[in-house]
Amino acid sequence: MADIKFTKTHEWVKIENSIAIVGITDYAQSELGDIVFVELPSLGNKIAKNMPCATVESTKAASEVYAPLSGEVIEINSELNNNPQLINESPYDKGWLFKIKIANREEISQLMDKDIYKEFVEKESR
Repeated sequence: MADIKFTKTHEWVKIENSIAIVGITDYAQSELGDIVFVELPSLGNKIAKNMPCATVESTKAASEVYAPLSGEVIEINSELNNNPQLINESPYDKGWLFKIKIANREEISQLMDKDIYKEFVEKESR
């Protein structure tokens, strides 16, 4: 797995130059259960860090997806429209949600690395 960063709201971000690929974590998808619907942001949307920008619905609940970084949506994973369960099956690969062109690279330093996120999840699930 490439260098992935995480948020306290259980999104993951893989940064490739000025592009951020965004999805929900394995922990988030396992807590949600079977995902049946995804509402993705529109191409060209300007999104702000920590603001809701997508929705993931499961058989248990609907959950907001929060922008881990500010930027402009440049691509969405349209495969999820017909196969939302890809998020359950492959949250860090085929189940990505959208890509943004990063507006403020300084925000990256506010994200958690894998080890800090793992500790965060362990504390949260006690």
